[in-house]
Amino acid sequence: MSLPAGSTIGIIGGGQLGRMLAMAAARLGYRTIVLEPQPDCPAAQVANRQITAAYDDPAALAELAAASAVVTYEFENVPVAAATALAAKVPVYPPPRALDVAQDRVSEKTFLNGIGIATAAFNQVDTDEELAAALKAFGGSGILKTRRMGYDGKGQRVFRNMEAGGFAGICEAMGNVPLILESFVQFQREISVIAARGLDGTVAAYDPAWNVHRDGILHTSTLPAGVAPATGRDAKDAATKILSALDYVGVLGVEFFVLADGSLLANEIAPRVHNSGHWTEAACIVSQFEQHIRAIAGLPLGSSNRHSDCVMQNLIGDDVLRVPALLAEPDLMLHLYGKAEARPGRKMGHFTRISRRG
Repeated sequence: MSLPAGSTIGIIGGGQLGRMLAMAAARLGYRTIVLEPQPDCPAAQVANRQITAAYDDPAALAELAAASAVVTYEFENVPVAAATALAAKVPVYPPPRALDVAQDRVSEKTFLNGIGIATAAFNQVDTDEELAAALKAFGGSGILKTRRMGYDGKGQRVFRNMEAGGFAGICEAMGNVPLILESFVQFQREISVIAARGLDGTVAAYDPAWNVHRDGILHTSTLPAGVAPATGRDAKDAATKILSALDYVGVLGVEFFVLADGSLLANEIAPRVHNSGHWTEAACIVSQFEQHIRAIAGLPLGSSNRHSDCVMQNLIGDDVLRVPALLAEPDLMLHLYGKAEARPGRKMGHFTRISRRG
């Protein structure tokens, strides 16, 4: 049964993704309430109401559950305990299990391997001695990451040709938190697939995007992705398999490495709408944000077909000063996030240039 128009959707997190979800919900006739500790956050500027409290505040969670017909979230570091407690009172989509899997890189890769999706080789690391052993196994090179909370290149350290030693104090420097060492992958490009699964199990997957990063932050997403048709199909099939295994409802982002032979290694999953899917706003009739609202509200999923080729680019920090010039361009859609202060590394907005398909 679909959510009646006028119902309220709760959103945990008040950033730009929450903002775009609230805008999509409004277009479909829904009200939104945002739980976010920062006052006047990007999402609250367009939502109907904000609860200003921590994401795990029991009173705030009870208030959110009482006010909402369904609750979703805009980032994957929502406390699992909070999501689980909420789910006992009100439907929560995507399910808390998706958070549990995605929040820990070891759990994530173990899950993916367990359902037949290949990843880079990895080793759990908790001590400098374990790091030394793991690096030796990977020929002295690899990427050391925090198992939890890292994003946009944060919480990472790269090692090259370091079989001999020099590992003392590294785990302490990384914060004495659980770590994972991932082997280097010789890949041709990085792609991602945005896919949605509805309450009835229907799946809609968008075309893969070719992603280019700068300083660990997504710079551009390009459609078409420049991969073989079989590679694109394999990426969509893998995303569908993940959605099914998690009994997922909502939109999911899956990042892949494309190898020289066209095969794929999954890099990570994001149980939410995703930066690399922002292009869908401009190049599809139904964006990833509307698709997510449709899914969690029990509405039919929309078409994931794109009507245009496109390039989406993030506006980071002072890039926002380009806005007047960008607005003078034809065939360009701009989206600003309502953030008052431009800081280095901060996503201030994005734009998408489209070119109509013949």
